[in-house]
Amino acid sequence: MTAQSTTETIVVGGLSAPAEIAVDRWGIPHLRASTRDDLFFAQGFNAARDRLWQIDLWRKRGLGLLAADFGPGYLAQDYAARLFLYRGDMAAEWASNAPDTQGICQAFAAGINAYVALTEREPARLPLEFRLSGTRPARWAAEDVVRIRTHALTRNAISEVRRANVLKHADLRTDLLRCGLDPMAEPRLADGVTPEDVPIEVLDLFRLATAPVSFEPARLAARLDEAWLWIKATDAGGVERATVEEGSNNWVVHGSRTATGRPILASDPHRDHALPSLRYLVHLTMPGFDAIGAGEPAVPGLSLGHNGFVGFGLTIFRADQEDVYVYETHADDPNLYRYGDGWEPFQRFDEIFAVKGEADQVLTLSFSQHGPILFADKTRRRAVGLRSVWFEPGTAAYLGSLSAMRARAVADFAAALRAWRTPSVNHVCADVDGTIGWFTAGLVPIRRNWEGLLPIAGDGRFEWAGFLNANQLPGEINPSKGFFATANEMNLPKGWPHEERRIGYEWAEASRAARIHEVLRGDESHTVSAASPA
Repeated sequence: MTAQSTTETIVVGGLSAPAEIAVDRWGIPHLRASTRDDLFFAQGFNAARDRLWQIDLWRKRGLGLLAADFGPGYLAQDYAARLFLYRGDMAAEWASNAPDTQGICQAFAAGINAYVALTEREPARLPLEFRLSGTRPARWAAEDVVRIRTHALTRNAISEVRRANVLKHADLRTDLLRCGLDPMAEPRLADGVTPEDVPIEVLDLFRLATAPVSFEPARLAARLDEAWLWIKATDAGGVERATVEEGSNNWVVHGSRTATGRPILASDPHRDHALPSLRYLVHLTMPGFDAIGAGEPAVPGLSLGHNGFVGFGLTIFRADQEDVYVYETHADDPNLYRYGDGWEPFQRFDEIFAVKGEADQVLTLSFSQHGPILFADKTRRRAVGLRSVWFEPGTAAYLGSLSAMRARAVADFAAALRAWRTPSVNHVCADVDGTIGWFTAGLVPIRRNWEGLLPIAGDGRFEWAGFLNANQLPGEINPSKGFFATANEMNLPKGWPHEERRIGYEWAEASRAARIHEVLRGDESHTVSAASPA
């Protein structure tokens, strides 16, 4: 049976010239435009055309706007989400990425908004979910793309709190059954910090901020006086996400070990099956740029694929990008915390939260100089906060792809990764000249006097001393073995100076990586049609 093709012309404002969306028989959209702004406008328009409910929910969850649509049962999640928004200087944010990132995000948001406007003119185009929920998609600003951080995969705040709670009842040997360490380290609690200071409830807001959105009938029907019953991200509540991300694999083989003499590259990001998917395949074409691959539907560009010159794929590289801080609060004023020889005030911001069916709610967000306050115990005079690379300029997840996806050689790709900050990843790449490369990238804090494996005191004794430079992270071009492969395992080179450059201690167990390396070593003449090493 031959599929019947259809053609439709849609008139929208915002394009400088006609653009094309051609959907092939596999459902992959091929976008063609004559300028950069028109291309990313088309990408935003197409993302909304295919995934409007998904990306609208992503935006409302990330910005803390769910309760306005769905009621009091979502107020706690809105509160949690706003604690983790980027609140820094937007000029620094834009400058930390590719030079044209702001223009790309403006065009992308304009494309989404053009499709939203189209659904207002032609309601039949509105996805069924909006009609069933009685909600409407919202307009986007370019800043929405980059201020939301909670979809990124960083670590290891959850593990720090869990380790402290294990040590409350057992010992490090017991905790190693939960999470192995490589290289081996002996975590110690800082003077003045005890396991009792960090009960497991410290994780409630963090887990809620990073959880998906659920639609249990009881949650949708919750009254305002029940709003804070919906703070636990639990299996029963249907909003818990995996706290250790699904493993992923990638590999690249040099042409000296392939049947064609050209490199072969594969990237296999293991993420939860979902409908719609987390990933979105798209082909982007304009004069001087032609790339196809996968990204996330709410983010412009693509992070896995090829552009006719360079192929690239990624897996998570488990750098430690978070720290949990414990603060001693003042006996007479809980708004003060000990820092150095004195006391510092928490920053407090009153924010307005719209709630469906209720008056606007004003809630107070609290921050230390390190980041948001997640928990407070007035009796013990303790508060617990989080420092994360999320709060640094340029850490919008995957936005580093806007530079890397336009590289035309492996060396250019490596240079582009200097702007990559989150998530921390292993990139493998290959170019048309036959060069292959492996590069790790991400913002890695410098910890001079602790390992980052347990909560530490927020009194000034434990501060990040900047970040490792991109050239201080491991990477290699054209290895003698003829291939690279990564699977989230501990893959720091032998002899890595761990004390000088602490990157992380908590990795995926190595069986997947060992099997991939075994198969790649065993074949001197790889072909694309050969069975997967995994």
